Amino acid sequence: MNSSIYILVFVQLWLLSLPCRESVCIPSERETLLKFKNNLNDPSNRLWSWNHNHTNCCHWYGVLCHNVTSHLLQLHLHTSDSAFYHDSDYGGFFDWEAYRRWSFGGEISPCLADLKHLNYLDLSGNDFEGMSIPSFLGTMTSLTHLDLSYTQFMGKIPSQIGNLSNLVYLDLSYTNLSKAFHWLHTLQSLPSLTHLYLSHCTLPHYNEPSLLNFSSLQTLHLSFTSYSPAISFVPKWIFKLKKLVSLQLRGNEIQGPIPCGIRNLTHLQNLDLPFNSFSSSIPNCLYGLHRLKSLDLSSCDLHGTISDALGNLTSLVELYLSANQLEGTIPTSLGNLTSLVELDLSANQLEGTIPTSLGNLTSLVELYLSNNQLEGTIPTSLGNLTSLVELDLSGNQLEGNIPTSLGNLCNLRVIDLSYLKLNQQVNELLEILAPCISHGLTRLAVQSSRLSGNLTDHIGAFKNIEQLYFSNNSIGGALPRSFGKLSSLRYLDLSMNKFSGNPFESLGSLSKLLFLHIDGNLFHRVVKEDDLANLTSLTEFGASGNNFTLKVGPNWIPHFQLTYLEVTSWQLGPSFPLWIQSQNKLKYVGLSNTGIFDSISTQMWEVLSQVLYLNLSRNHIHGEIGTTLKNPISIPTIDLSSNHLCGKLPYLSSDVSQLDLSSNSFSESMNDFLCNDQDKPMLLQFLNLASNNLSGEIPDCWMNWTSLVDVNLQSNHFVGNLPQSMGSLADLQSLQIRNNTLSGIFPSSLKKNNQLISLDLGENNLSGTIPTWVGENLLNVKILRLRSNRFGGHIPNEICQMSHLQVLDLAQNNLSGNIPSCFSNLIAMTVKNQSTDPRIYSEAHYSTSYSSTQSIVSVLLWLKGRGDEYRNILGLVTSIDLSSNKLLGEIPREITSLNGLNFLNLSHNHVIGHIPQGIGNMGSLQSIDFSRNQLSGEIPPTIANLSFLSMLDLSYNHLKGNIPTGTQLQTFDASSFIGNNLCGPPLPINCSSNGKTHCYEGSDGHGVNWFFVSMTIGFIVGFWIVIAPLLICRSWRYAYFDFLDHVWFKLQSFRLGSITV
Repeated sequence: MNSSIYILVFVQLWLLSLPCRESVCIPSERETLLKFKNNLNDPSNRLWSWNHNHTNCCHWYGVLCHNVTSHLLQLHLHTSDSAFYHDSDYGGFFDWEAYRRWSFGGEISPCLADLKHLNYLDLSGNDFEGMSIPSFLGTMTSLTHLDLSYTQFMGKIPSQIGNLSNLVYLDLSYTNLSKAFHWLHTLQSLPSLTHLYLSHCTLPHYNEPSLLNFSSLQTLHLSFTSYSPAISFVPKWIFKLKKLVSLQLRGNEIQGPIPCGIRNLTHLQNLDLPFNSFSSSIPNCLYGLHRLKSLDLSSCDLHGTISDALGNLTSLVELYLSANQLEGTIPTSLGNLTSLVELDLSANQLEGTIPTSLGNLTSLVELYLSNNQLEGTIPTSLGNLTSLVELDLSGNQLEGNIPTSLGNLCNLRVIDLSYLKLNQQVNELLEILAPCISHGLTRLAVQSSRLSGNLTDHIGAFKNIEQLYFSNNSIGGALPRSFGKLSSLRYLDLSMNKFSGNPFESLGSLSKLLFLHIDGNLFHRVVKEDDLANLTSLTEFGASGNNFTLKVGPNWIPHFQLTYLEVTSWQLGPSFPLWIQSQNKLKYVGLSNTGIFDSISTQMWEVLSQVLYLNLSRNHIHGEIGTTLKNPISIPTIDLSSNHLCGKLPYLSSDVSQLDLSSNSFSESMNDFLCNDQDKPMLLQFLNLASNNLSGEIPDCWMNWTSLVDVNLQSNHFVGNLPQSMGSLADLQSLQIRNNTLSGIFPSSLKKNNQLISLDLGENNLSGTIPTWVGENLLNVKILRLRSNRFGGHIPNEICQMSHLQVLDLAQNNLSGNIPSCFSNLIAMTVKNQSTDPRIYSEAHYSTSYSSTQSIVSVLLWLKGRGDEYRNILGLVTSIDLSSNKLLGEIPREITSLNGLNFLNLSHNHVIGHIPQGIGNMGSLQSIDFSRNQLSGEIPPTIANLSFLSMLDLSYNHLKGNIPTGTQLQTFDASSFIGNNLCGPPLPINCSSNGKTHCYEGSDGHGVNWFFVSMTIGFIVGFWIVIAPLLICRSWRYAYFDFLDHVWFKLQSFRLGSITV
């Protein structure tokens, strides 16, 4: 009996000692690993420990052995790619070279099959360069886990894989399996398979099996999978997987409604379907999946409302419905989902108020309701969400003060209340957050939320804050010194407010600050080196639109290295700031209007050549660029406008996308600039050379610049006509060549530019007729300006086909014939402009870092009697100007259907007949000029209905009768009606009771004004009475000039005497 006890104790002690026993490598398995290594490429020598000097292979890199038997069980040879992604402020990139130097490659030796006990093999993330999946893997029947994802394998799935009866986990993600025609048949024969990952795979067409053996499958990930040929539906075999717990089908371009076969998957806990195009409402069958813990339907093009039945899914922990078109209200039943940890309803069209029932979600950690149309106030019940870490209500119509109950959310780390109507004092908001939230908050965003008042020392309580965004409010006053306590602050945006004083007194000590934007405030200060000395981490600095002067020594080198510098309107000059040469990481430089009176040196060009955006406009930079610029300009976006640069235009490289050299003194021909041979196609999209001294003919080399969308050559000295190669600019949307000396007929080269939106050929010497193809081909044109040329003939009726036309300016030509009655077909002028953006843009097809894909179109328009440059409201302007031509006939009554027309000028023509009776229907008219024509009859009474009319000129016609009474007409000057047979206010002629009318000419009418005639005759007679004797009699002439000299001497003596006194 005692011996048995001793034996039992011994065995127990031996078993207890097993975990502490060191595994010793089995020699045969060590030799197998060495053979495997010999066929493997290991450029980074990660397998340095795999050698005969380290005999225990259980300690080798990536190897795991059994504690008892020492058999090799697991091989972990994964290569992670996360370390090779590099993010930056101007774009991220993946370092492929570094990745290849770190990852394994080569061949996978069949000797691996000799490891009979191996159950875990991970080769993921390596580069096997298009090799086939080794068939010998099918003989490794001990495998339970096989990960071949991200390995560049391609081709077939070996049929032998079906022999892995113990395989539980298989990951083939990111594998090209386009030749694996029997992939489904092979994989469904794995009886133990529980987790299958085929995301980002390319799969061929397959025949769906009638019977599936996926009896154990619980996880199926087919996200971003492409099929050849493509399919746009959920494969039906998926709905037969009765044990499925997790299903991911994101990004598969599935179309049509969400299939209700999903209702068969009753064990489903995770359903992931985002980035598809279901174009339907949320089906009721989803609400029966009561085990769901995670539901992601974001970016699925869903519409309709959110059903109250969603509240039945009480097991939900995560719910994502963002970026759809869901409308209606947020159902109050969501308050039943008390297990919810994450709720995202952002970027929909939800309206109504935030239901107070959301306050029941006490487990909620993240709540995103941003970018909807929610209104009302923020409910106080949100103060019950004490587990909340992130709260985003931005981009709604919510208004009123934030509730004080939000101060209870002590775990909050991120708050975004931007783009709301808080109408609150900023110090009140901080007082609510300060007591409990301030110690943990890392991000606070309240941009464009109608905050006012001054920042107080409460800001100093947010000691762990990393990001503060207060831009575009009405916050004023000086920055409190307590800002200096925010030692963790990395991102600060105070732009577009009313802050004043010296910001660097409060911010100068923030050594961790990376991003500082204080643009558009009332700050003023002479900034010295000490103010910036502690901002050692600064990489992005925006401070334009303030009153700063930088005073630093000529040898100053900042302690920071900027990538972004925007200091427009600072005083940096007169010399170019040499400290910029120390900033070797710059990508964005904005030095517009900085008082620089200097040339750009060769050294400065070398520094600036690294940047992606350069703005030196509105300075006094002078010199010839060609003398200091050694290489063609390669900066993608460059603005040197409004300076004093001269000489020839500089050469460009193919990298330049946007170039503005307008308002300088560049001269000579464009030929070298435009026709310079380039190895690569030119990618320039926006070219502005306006207001220079360029001359000669426009070169015929535009076929090299086919990316151009906006060309401005106005106000130069170009002659000739437009070259034919300009027709090769298929993407051209805006062309402005006004105010040159172009001649010849309407440029036929433009016939192919059917993307044009704005065409301005005004103020040239073009002649001939306006061709009919203008209206037939240029159907996208919104602005057509041919003013001040010599065009003759009729206005072609085809112009009426230009349904987008908003501005038609044909004034000061020699056009004749009738005004086309088809103007009523100009659809853009028939309705009031409902656009939310008052601008007109030319759109680029691609963008570079920091560059815009848009350029705002601007045009010189003569409206209300004066010429103005229209830019920011051009999209709201509708105008027809046919003045100063030789047009005949009557004003077509059809023109009165242009209810959206703002400005109508038909003056200085030979138009006859009556003013159309329906003119009162043109309710948008702000200006009418029918002066100096031959109109007759009475002024239609309906003209008094034009309540927006601010300018009217009917002078010098043959109109008669009463001037209609109305709120507008009697406020105009009498000069608007002179030269007619009109009576009544504002003319000083009363209409007689017998209907007899009187002619009022005013001070400059057609009739003779005898006062001015008498004054002119008197001046001439008096002049010759004095001058004639002086011309005839020499002695009188000498006496007269002697008298003038005497008077001049007396005046000089008097002035000198006064100075002496």
